[in-house]
Order: sequence, then C-alpha cells, then structure tokens
Amino acid sequence: QIHVVESGGGLVQAGNSLTLSCVPSGRTFNNYPTGWFRQPPGKEREFVAAVNWSGRNIRYAETVKGRFTISRENGKSTVYLQMNNLTPEDTAVYYCGLGRPYVLVVSNLTTEYDFWGQGTQVTVSS
Repeated sequence: QIHVVESGGGLVQAGNSLTLSCVPSGRTFNNYPTGWFRQPPGKEREFVAAVNWSGRNIRYAETVKGRFTISRENGKSTVYLQMNNLTPEDTAVYYCGLGRPYVLVVSNLTTEYDFWGQGTQVTVSS
C-alpha cells in the first residue's frame, strides 16, 4: 500500500512564494510519475504540473507555466512544487498523485494517477 503525504502549504500574500513537498512511502518511489493537482473552493480538481520517473518529461498547466517549477529528488523520494509569484487564484487544496510505473510522457488527467495524499491548503491573500 502506498501512502502519499503532502506538506508545505500555508497562508501567504500575493507575490510571495511557497514550496510544496510530496513524499510517498510503502513502495519504491523512483519508478513512478508524480503529478500535482489542486482543487479551488467549489471547483473540481485541476492539473497543475507533473514529472515522469526520470525527471526528463515535465508538463505544466498554462495557468502556472513560468511561475511554478516541479522537480524530483529520487534520493530523498521527494517531489517538489516551487510556486512563485502567487496570486489569489492559486488558492486551493494541493494534492500529489502517483501514476503508473515507468510512464515516459506524463498525463494531466486525474484518472492516470492512482495514489493520492490528503492534500495541503494553500491560501493566497490579496
């Protein structure tokens, strides 16, 4: 059984930065693509960014491209989401999902990710 834990959320002012961390446990992490998704209040879960198992394939939502950076450190079994120049529209619960092993091209669909954490709240004030 894989457990996923997100951390790093909080309350920040617009224009500031946060770094989220995703740490899975229970299985070898290095083979799995990892995606960050978010769910704003009253809305459906939406794609933010994803990275494949090798780190060579990365994908971003248009709304965060140029502001957010996803990276992985397999030695620490951790995937990061560096979020810069945050806006109130970034306010959401952020979730980390693990996909299927050895996927080369990451997906932006929630259905392609099988294991999820409980989420971490990010609130950006204006």
